[in-house]
Amino acid sequence: MTQPMNFSRRGFLVSGTALAALGAFSGSAFSQSEKVFRLGALNSITGIGGPYGPYMLEAIKIAVAEVNDAGGAAGRKFQLFAEDDQTKPEAAVLAVKKLIEINKVEAVVGIWPSSVGLATMPITNEANLITMNTCGAPEMLTENKKGLAWMFQASNAIFGSAFAEVARQRGFKRPAVMAFNNSTFVGQANHFKESWEAKGGKVSAFVIYEPNQSSYRTELSRVLATKPDVISLSAYRPDATIILKEWCQSGQDCKFIMPGWTANEDLVKALGKEATEGIISISNVAASQSPAYKRFAAAFKKVANREPDIFAAQSYDMVITLALAIEATGASADVLAINGKIPSITSGNGQAVTSFTEGRDALRNGKPVNYNGASSRLDFGKHGETVPDFGVFDIQDGNLVLKETIPGHTPA
Repeated sequence: MTQPMNFSRRGFLVSGTALAALGAFSGSAFSQSEKVFRLGALNSITGIGGPYGPYMLEAIKIAVAEVNDAGGAAGRKFQLFAEDDQTKPEAAVLAVKKLIEINKVEAVVGIWPSSVGLATMPITNEANLITMNTCGAPEMLTENKKGLAWMFQASNAIFGSAFAEVARQRGFKRPAVMAFNNSTFVGQANHFKESWEAKGGKVSAFVIYEPNQSSYRTELSRVLATKPDVISLSAYRPDATIILKEWCQSGQDCKFIMPGWTANEDLVKALGKEATEGIISISNVAASQSPAYKRFAAAFKKVANREPDIFAAQSYDMVITLALAIEATGASADVLAINGKIPSITSGNGQAVTSFTEGRDALRNGKPVNYNGASSRLDFGKHGETVPDFGVFDIQDGNLVLKETIPGHTPA
């Protein structure tokens, strides 16, 4: 797996004009008379989200270039302003205020962690900005009080239920739960427990642990003392690495179910094949057979030298979805009108389209459209959530092996 791009904060925080020089706008400049849509990208370039944020930004730039090269959405080209949230809520608050107050953006895309999404949503709501994210905390849905936030990743409530169902299908009887103490992973852990117990099962242990520890031996020992046959581990890679090392040292036999953004090739590199053999990894997966994904992946590989992950595909879809909503409402439409169009151009009985130009042409011919993205079908629920398909993988001999794909279903 190619190593993540390494951007320094100083080198990354650049204005829209500088991004144009770097290729975000295919080298084109904007005249003073040209009507633009000022777009903010808030990505986790550094911090825990560092393996994902740089690639998400590249995907956003690809989509921006695609729209701008086609003449813009309703004639409006995107002007992109980018900030690093450092995967920290306090840094994200400062960054989003800069995007709003200095850069005057009309929408913010690319938010990866729920901690950042929850910290910035009151600010973007107050400013009446559209936001698009890959956050998973269930609270993202309840806090989306103005309906201006769009979740392109499954809620961790749904992830937790998927973990429980896979554990049940695999024949496990005594699951235990360990989770990193934040809204995303505690939500995932709670919904695993609720889903398991709803069908008459019992969780042998339920342990929430604090982050940034050098050892989790005490918490792990509490779990292992209950002799689970599988542990649902909701964790980031740094803490998961420590926990799995200490589990190996214990010599106790059990399996693990983990989220795909943690249980992947990088975890194998950190721990080796023996320690990771048999881990069950569950993640949303991109629509790899769709024309939208194939077109995007070809462009992405030219700049990143690797296949896009689900978060990159979702980031690309954010921009194309926004562009089609702008096209559908017209050049003079305000942000609230554009926001109101998002459900109708991503669902329903409209003409199925898989690119901005295809959707633009249909809209200009008076036809409704249904954008099917690179990441998934985008049938948003009443809280702005959608559910891409789930991939269930086993780590075998150091490789992720896809065992099944579970179709995503957006709650009614």
